[in-house]
Formats: sequence, structure tokens, C-alpha cells
Amino acid sequence: MTGPDASPAVTTGAAVGTGPATTSPTRTPVTLLIADDDEVTRSGLRTLLAAQPGIAVVGEAADGVAAVEQARRLRPDVVLMDVRMPRRNGIEATRQLLAESAVPPKVVVITTFENDGYVTAALSAGASGFVLKRLPVRHIAEAVRVVAAGETILFPAALRRMVAARPLGSAEALPRAALTGREEEVLRLMATGLSNPEIAQSLTVSLETVKTHVGNVLTKLGAQNRTHAVVIAYESGLVVPGFAG
Repeated sequence: MTGPDASPAVTTGAAVGTGPATTSPTRTPVTLLIADDDEVTRSGLRTLLAAQPGIAVVGEAADGVAAVEQARRLRPDVVLMDVRMPRRNGIEATRQLLAESAVPPKVVVITTFENDGYVTAALSAGASGFVLKRLPVRHIAEAVRVVAAGETILFPAALRRMVAARPLGSAEALPRAALTGREEEVLRLMATGLSNPEIAQSLTVSLETVKTHVGNVLTKLGAQNRTHAVVIAYESGLVVPGFAG
């Protein structure tokens, strides 16, 4: 990486949130902790993201242990978490952060490679999404705002490709609390990256109905968030790589 704003956005699928993420100048800025073991990358991200509207960078960490300690002390809204770090990797740091607090920060995994298998594990650990280091900084900033608002960030095609490299089970591997036919349909549409309003339009149902189905899916799968549910869908075989809706 030659800098977090060095190249245009090149992904295999658009980043999809589950709703708009607008930041009014009058709103409290999203507080952000940056965790990355590369000092140049970390410093560059801090400088560039601090200049973005609606974001206040409150700290940084060079490894997973420091990330957890800094998050405890600073209580940021969002942690931008690298995966491959010394002492404790980003997966374990994410899992610890989400387990030890009743109101944990949101975690966005940041990585160099779309096909990094560690990213899927981090999403399973409860991260709210992932972004690529080569994205323009404005896109990374938008991802931070989106997850701070309680939404998720998915790159559907990239996620499908990552999971394609992992052994798949079968739909029977899903939790015993089976999904209804409609819930499975909603989950498959979630896996394509559709937002709740888009799912409502696709199924010709109300937005509130979709929200109810999504909530039921998360509960039945034991998923920590929407992204985790999509990972479970792929890894169980309920959704197969290449599925396009």
C-alpha cells in the first residue's frame, strides 16, 4: 500500500449498507480508534480520516493488545481494526472487545487483500464489516459513519469469493431453530448485499416486515449482526458462491 488514498476504489462488488448514513455538521462526530501495526499506514489513516467531516480520531494502537486497552480507555464509537498485528491479532481483539462490554464499539476490519481468509473470521467474530486499504479515504470514512449508525458494510462479491475458498457444510448445519421459507429468502437477499428497503421492494412487502424478518434471522442463527448472518449462510451452504439473487 502506498497510502490509504493512493488508488481508486476497485472492488468486486459495491459496498452496501443497510440504510443511509448522513452526517449533519451539528451532530456529534463519530469517535474513531485506528489499530494497525504499520506506523506509516496508521499515521496516514489518522491524518486523512481526521480531516473528514463528522469523524474525530481519538487514538491509535500498534497491536491487538493495545487496541483493546485503548478502546477500554477511550471508548470510541468505532475501531478501524487491521487483522494481522503482533501480540494479539485483529480477530481476537475484535472478539474480546465485543464480549467484554455491554455497549462495545463497532469494529470495521481494514485489510489489504479481498481474499484474506482472516477477514471472514473477523466478521464471524462480530465485526460490522470490512474495507480495503486501497479505497479512497472518503469511502473508508463513509464506512466508519455507516457502522457508527448501526448499519453494516458488505462487499457481496468479495465476501462470496472469500467464503468460496472455505469448506462448506450443508443447510442442515444451520442451528436447529430452522428459518421459515420467507426468512431464508430474506437471508439470501441479504447475502447479495441488498438493503432493507431494497429487500422490501423485491418481495413487495413493507419495510417493517423486512426488519422483523431480519431480526428473526439474526436471533435464530445466533448472529451478532447482519454481516455475521451472511457469513453463516455461505458457510452452511444455504447460499452458495455465485448466488446472485
